[in-house]
Amino acid sequence: MWPMPITDSMFLLVESREHPVHVGGLQLFDLPEGAGPDFLHELHRSLVTGDTGFDPPFGSRPRRTLSSFGQWAWSPDEHLDLEYHVRLSALPRPGRIRELLELVSRLHGALLDRHRPLWEMHLIDGVENGQFAVYTKVHHAVTDGVSALRRMTRALSDDPDARDQAPPWAVDTATGIHASDTAFGIKEIAAGSLRAGGTAARAFGDMVSIPPAFIGALRQGLSERTAALPLRAPRSMLNVPITGARRFAAQSWPLERIRAVCAATGATLNDVVLAMSAGALRRYLLEFDALPDQPLIAMIPVSLRSEATADGGNALGTILCELGTDTADAAERYTRIRRSMKQGKQLFEGLSPVQITALSAAMISPLVAALLPGVTQFAPPPFNIIISNVAGPDRPLYWNGARLRGLYPVSVPVEGQALNITVTTYHDNLEFGLTGCRRRVPHLQRLLLHLEAALDELEKAVCGGGRTGGRVRAGRRR
Repeated sequence: MWPMPITDSMFLLVESREHPVHVGGLQLFDLPEGAGPDFLHELHRSLVTGDTGFDPPFGSRPRRTLSSFGQWAWSPDEHLDLEYHVRLSALPRPGRIRELLELVSRLHGALLDRHRPLWEMHLIDGVENGQFAVYTKVHHAVTDGVSALRRMTRALSDDPDARDQAPPWAVDTATGIHASDTAFGIKEIAAGSLRAGGTAARAFGDMVSIPPAFIGALRQGLSERTAALPLRAPRSMLNVPITGARRFAAQSWPLERIRAVCAATGATLNDVVLAMSAGALRRYLLEFDALPDQPLIAMIPVSLRSEATADGGNALGTILCELGTDTADAAERYTRIRRSMKQGKQLFEGLSPVQITALSAAMISPLVAALLPGVTQFAPPPFNIIISNVAGPDRPLYWNGARLRGLYPVSVPVEGQALNITVTTYHDNLEFGLTGCRRRVPHLQRLLLHLEAALDELEKAVCGGGRTGGRVRAGRRR
């Protein structure tokens, strides 16, 4: 066994039936030219019978025993059953995207089995127009969304003729790391605990030396009322207790439209994503006569990952952003979002990764308190929604000759945060994945229409015209 970092084990500690804590992804593929009717069946058999080894902790399960001093640790699974983890399913005819998203919604609401390694892959046959899909989910204790995306795309190739590609869970041949090579006994676990104590002491030293620039930026944001702070968000219909059932919706937009807005305003892609989300949320809440008078506040995760830690664990900081949902003017809302994001980034300038992590933990700590009975109903929300933007591959990718057409993130709603918006880029598209509590976010799919309306509204406000490109829905042009 080897010890699990506390930043990863906390995801096991907070998980319950009402609060599954796994990240996922939906990939949509074109069948290779000339592929027979058994293509996916044969691909499934090759995956479950292959012997590639397992990159830790994909070949290990979580355990907490006396030998680990009560800490969560990873233990190699000597009886790993690949046919359990890699499953073959089929949609009922006509196999529309609607049926695909409904299946993914059900799969994403099911807890992972802690007696096994914490991941699953579902190959889904029968998608219309000669396509198939792959839905994967991995526990947040294993990896965060950025790392999961990199691992999945690393298993693909930019060569359409490549075959026999290693699966995502395979040993990294560049390092040769295998779970059985990194096992620890009691002495190693104890030594790891001592090292963790030293790291904590150094972190405390970092925290008591907050640079003056941080204090200055905070004061400026407060005086100008541009700083978004925890527990200042309004109550909304999205900030309620949630159930374990999920609903998922996904759609793509051409990056040329997003880049046109960026070029006209000098903004970042993330600014446009936030503006689209803000406009869509405003329209959605107005439909239910539930738009707060005060602007919604979004929590934006930012990656602190270096190349040395690109494929495992969790390394995130957070920024709070005011979304300007209290105004009907798209240009004004866009300006306020950009100003708020700039203020949030200025707060982190000059801080070490340890300091950023500690301040980010303080921002999201109310989410842990929200798990206590009654807290969500009475305490103000720390923010209203989590909106993530993860950079994806910028070129077409293939899996055993099948071209990847869509790459949609499936994320984690948490107690008091019934809706999550996660976005990634793939080749020439911007891919939105909306994950919500099935009971608390009614008609979630309407948000897709509102996202399109928000982008069109933004184009007219800042580019002087309407849409500049077509829309893509679940990987297909409409």
